[in-house]
Amino acid sequence: MSTVGNRPGHGGEEPVADLVSRASRQISELVRVEMRLARAEMAQKGKRYGTGGGLFGGAGLVGVLAAQALVAAAIAALALFLPLWASALIIGAALAAFAAVLAMAGKQQFARAGGPAPEQTIDSVKADVAEIKEKAHR
Repeated sequence: MSTVGNRPGHGGEEPVADLVSRASRQISELVRVEMRLARAEMAQKGKRYGTGGGLFGGAGLVGVLAAQALVAAAIAALALFLPLWASALIIGAALAAFAAVLAMAGKQQFARAGGPAPEQTIDSVKADVAEIKEKAHR
């Protein structure tokens, strides 16, 4: 007598256990291949992000130096009409006022952002857990 999943002599049919075993091996191999591909892709992206970050850092440094040169030029231009100390004081005060405005705007943005925790996601996960518990008790 033969079982349904193991019928000898039926040209090319394999037992169900063999098919399940082969499918399991193929899925495992597919997952390993996909993980290797993902690792390679992330390594390549990591290198690009590193290079981009370095370039942005360099641009920031050069930007700060350019801003310092422009401040010196503004002081020198104002010194044509006022004493040097007065022009430096005026430009310094204007920059301090601008920094204060930026700081207040930044503080408002932080206040609007709230806490660092992802509150909407936490609420969503809590709702999901509650729903799962409710369905499990039925």
